[in-house]
Amino acid sequence: MTTPAPRTAPTSAPTISTLGELRASGHQHKHLRAELRDNLLALLAAGQDPWPGLHGLEDTVIPQLERAIIAGHDVVLLGERGQGKTRLLRTLVGLLDEWTPVISGSELGEHPYDPVTVTSKAALASYGDDLRISWRHREERYAEKLATPDTSVADLIGDVDPMKVAEGRSLGDPETIHFGLIPRSHRGIVAINELPDLAERIQVAMLNVMEERDIQIRGYVLRLPLDVFVVASANPEDYTNRGRIITPLKDRFGAEIRTHYPKALEAEIAVVRQEADLLPDLVDVPDFLVEILARFTRNLRDSSAVDQRSGVSARFAIAGAETIAAAALRRATIQGEDRAVARVVDLETAVDVLGGKIEFESGEEGREGEILTHLLRTATAETVRERFRGLDFALLVEAVEEGATVVTGGQVSARDVLAGLPVLGESDLYDQVCERVCPPSPGVAGGGRTDGERAAAIELALEGLFLARKIGKDSDGVETVYG
Repeated sequence: MTTPAPRTAPTSAPTISTLGELRASGHQHKHLRAELRDNLLALLAAGQDPWPGLHGLEDTVIPQLERAIIAGHDVVLLGERGQGKTRLLRTLVGLLDEWTPVISGSELGEHPYDPVTVTSKAALASYGDDLRISWRHREERYAEKLATPDTSVADLIGDVDPMKVAEGRSLGDPETIHFGLIPRSHRGIVAINELPDLAERIQVAMLNVMEERDIQIRGYVLRLPLDVFVVASANPEDYTNRGRIITPLKDRFGAEIRTHYPKALEAEIAVVRQEADLLPDLVDVPDFLVEILARFTRNLRDSSAVDQRSGVSARFAIAGAETIAAAALRRATIQGEDRAVARVVDLETAVDVLGGKIEFESGEEGREGEILTHLLRTATAETVRERFRGLDFALLVEAVEEGATVVTGGQVSARDVLAGLPVLGESDLYDQVCERVCPPSPGVAGGGRTDGERAAAIELALEGLFLARKIGKDSDGVETVYG
């Protein structure tokens, strides 16, 4: 996931270029935690959403995070994969001031009122009000590191720079130090993803930075009043066997917040719609198909056959939606359709490619495909019941019982599907089916529905009748025949 877009278009950086001009403007310096707290409270007071694009966490995780920010606590988010931890961390950028002044050329981006390194202090003493300043956008004040076993102390904290030593400086000289990610995030947010994957000795190196705000490198202690907000994510300790958060470091985090998957179906659907690239300029993916995928994902999370310690990521449904969009576009291209529309038959392609994203219990070996197919059919049946409640399909069932068949498939065009439907006399059943799942376009004859939309809706109804054991179904992997 990418960093969420700013709420408004970025403004131009201020034109103030010296310390004297900055003082004359009345600029006030705030420490980072005060800046985050004040901006959060201002957004809440104005009734604005500080967390755009996050669904299903409004009443649980977000209030806890807001309290932690107001209290000035470093935060660790605990949760299974695909629960939006990284997105939540990246959204913190929106709580920073859009522009902040820094001493031009300073390695740590220090505030002109509050230099912390020897070099910056010397520059302030030398130039005074003529000290040159530049402006840093809030997007530049967020640093993210994916913790890996090969991460070193030098990466996060820093190390002695041999080139500077070779120039004649002594090892004890602070100017010989090459700073790592955390010091370089001074006056900003540093996020560590998958924190338990850091070797324990690396986690130990973070202790002083988070509590005493000093840096220890190769036996030298450098006192720097670092102003950083440390946030991290981790899988629950009972799942990850690659490492753990050492107790002293865990104690340094003022807030430990458990995340979760969306509790409501609507939130699950909203996540898929927001995150999936469904090629909207080329493909229509009906809402009912996204609903089926969301229900399918939730069924997997409830299944005893699936290893729930590893979780079923929201990326599962996202990847599934993107797969069915791709399948529809491929079919439309081959068949020469004007507009690609995803149909129920495309769900099979998602199952074919997504099975490897699920970790099953050890006793289910060899039954993976059967379990996925069963849970997908359950999700489809639930969606059919919700969408077609009270609709009488007796005429269609009767036509099939009398020998009518409907042929569809991954390479059967929508026009061919519609042409093969049994005639139901004066009945408007097919129109009623379309009205239930395809909202009409106002002012357009026939509701403005395309052949693809009509075929998708009717195919859902046929699949529902099959799952209710009202009609039969035969599929050879190329064509599917309802009859």
